Amino acid sequence: MPRPRKGARLGSGPKHEKHLLANLAASLIWEGKVTTTLAKAKAVRPLAEKFITKGKRGSLHDRRQVLKQIHDNEIVTKLFDEVGPRYEDRQGGYTRIVRTGPRRGDNAEMAVIELV
Repeated sequence: MPRPRKGARLGSGPKHEKHLLANLAASLIWEGKVTTTLAKAKAVRPLAEKFITKGKRGSLHDRRQVLKQIHDNEIVTKLFDEVGPRYEDRQGGYTRIVRTGPRRGDNAEMAVIELV
């Protein structure tokens, strides 16, 4: 049985956090760069890198696994047709997190996560 992660959740609960990270990873794949809080950027990095690794392999099973979490066919098609083959000779480290300073409203640490 999976052990719950320590600390506060990013959203209101585990389901909300799962959907939030999946949507953030989908936006990262679609746009190539997303501005978000540092905590969310650090949390979405492993998920996005796993998606890109599956996009590199490109099998039907991998496509169906990604479609379980990202429900938009256009984004999954872009992942498997454009983003995955772009990193064919790279062993990992597909994303970069750059800190951009505090947010004006609540002083939250902001960051940009982008595809390398």
